[in-house]
Amino acid sequence: MEHRAENETDEHRRKRLLYRAKYRGFREADFLIGGFAADNIWDMTEAELDEFEELLAMSDHDLYNWASGRSEPPANVSGPVFKRLCAFDVSKLTAPK
Repeated sequence: MEHRAENETDEHRRKRLLYRAKYRGFREADFLIGGFAADNIWDMTEAELDEFEELLAMSDHDLYNWASGRSEPPANVSGPVFKRLCAFDVSKLTAPK
């Protein structure tokens, strides 16, 4: 897992995590995880950022499958940020305008 540099600013950390969330490796994950991050990253607490960073360190396909309900996540993946990710409505990003 990538760790926060000691001298990294809060803004830089949020931007780094947002970038990592938006570019997961396949389009569906980019929409779900990146869209969630774009909507939530600036309001997350330090503890929530820590949890989100841990989630981003996981396999793209595993995280996407767990968050989209396609497979059951392991017991250690059940924090409040993960639950909000699971409830995120990605259709608002993909619906025609």
